[in-house]
Amino acid sequence: MSSLTTGGSIGLARPLSDEATSTAQTSAIAARLERLPLTSYQRGIFAIIATAWFFDSMDLGALTFVLGPIKQSFGLSTAEAGLLSSMSFLGMFIGAASAGMLADRFGRTRVFQVSMIFWGLGSILCGLAPSVEALAAARVLLGFGMGMEFPVAQSMVSEIIPAKQRGRYIALLEGFWPLGFIASGLLCYAVLSFADWRWVFILQGIPAIFVLIVRRYVPESPRWLAAHGDAAGADRVMSEIEAKVTQRLNGAALPAPQPQFVEVQRTRGLSTLFAPGYARRTVMLWSLWFFALLGFYGLTTWLGALLQAKGFPVTKSVFYTILISLAGIPGFLTAAWLIERLGRKPTLVGALLGAAIACYFYGGATSQTQLIVAGLCMQFCAFGMWSALYAYTPELYPTHVRATGTGFASAVGRIGSLIGPSLIGFILPVTGQAGVFALGAGAFVLAALVVLTLGEETRGRTLESISH
Repeated sequence: MSSLTTGGSIGLARPLSDEATSTAQTSAIAARLERLPLTSYQRGIFAIIATAWFFDSMDLGALTFVLGPIKQSFGLSTAEAGLLSSMSFLGMFIGAASAGMLADRFGRTRVFQVSMIFWGLGSILCGLAPSVEALAAARVLLGFGMGMEFPVAQSMVSEIIPAKQRGRYIALLEGFWPLGFIASGLLCYAVLSFADWRWVFILQGIPAIFVLIVRRYVPESPRWLAAHGDAAGADRVMSEIEAKVTQRLNGAALPAPQPQFVEVQRTRGLSTLFAPGYARRTVMLWSLWFFALLGFYGLTTWLGALLQAKGFPVTKSVFYTILISLAGIPGFLTAAWLIERLGRKPTLVGALLGAAIACYFYGGATSQTQLIVAGLCMQFCAFGMWSALYAYTPELYPTHVRATGTGFASAVGRIGSLIGPSLIGFILPVTGQAGVFALGAGAFVLAALVVLTLGEETRGRTLESISH
């Protein structure tokens, strides 16, 4: 096959260094990927990855619904229950930070499959835990698997879907988070009516067997193979993809590849995140993830207790939590449409500011109607924010560090998710609930300002052109 040089012309005019050879291979593979029409084959790969994400999200949301029974089962204090709930975030921090580097070193599909084994095993161990200490350890393991999966899944989808549809599909991928959360609530609602909380975790661990489907049907990223110098592997996987796409097109000829500019890799590993051209992006993403997750999880963790203190009995039911979460479905669908229509930056900034405004009114609700309306608006904007955030992050790094950059941004966000609940615990006695919701709104506003001032637009651009 012909290769594309870094300048975009066909053929190799002179011997190249290892870095330049890898760059030429990556350019050729990118050109072949980007020319492919989007067919049921790529959508099928997306559906498999999204299904794994859905099962993962169910495990993440389960504790929201069973923390009360767990607290009673082990006789935990409020502080101990809060500490237990933070264990999964600790695991996610470790998983997100390590998975990115592992995926950039050993491949996307391998690490993705390992992550599913971890969260499946962790969920089952939660159900079998004989003590609160064992449950906390299982929650760390479960969180580790979830933290591993999220940045790797983002990288996989971003590298297989063509530029014109890439943002929409990653946003749709994140949309499986509220779907998983709602499904987890429905499962808990059904299971807790005839069994204890342990069966919720055991049942949610069983879908990890879905890893066999991933292993059979999801190919390794050709972009990653080319970037790591495996020209033969990249060409083999790319040829298989092209054959299956052609089959879906009833044998129609594929469009000719268009040259893609790819820069020679002058830095590798973590140093790339702060190399010229990427340091600004890294500062922006780390700040964005930190403030967005501090506000989101800080409020989410305390929401039930805060609203019960306001005298709203509806907050005691699982049904209420499911009800306001339903707004997340149109929220992520709207974001998936807007990020390709208006762009990543305006969609993300709008969602963050909308969440801040809804958060303010949610905290000041004086009736059940106001509470539900503000809650629906907050969830609509929050899950729209999540979709845009997940679509935007992996686009800003080159292939050889995409998972690493995405993983570390997510890990910094997990620090925010750990700090948020604790910080609210300190300021609540001093400022009251008004201060708590002001903190959440302020965190969303700061995240929006960071994107507005430091972010760049990536709509419609190939991953390689963004990296240039």
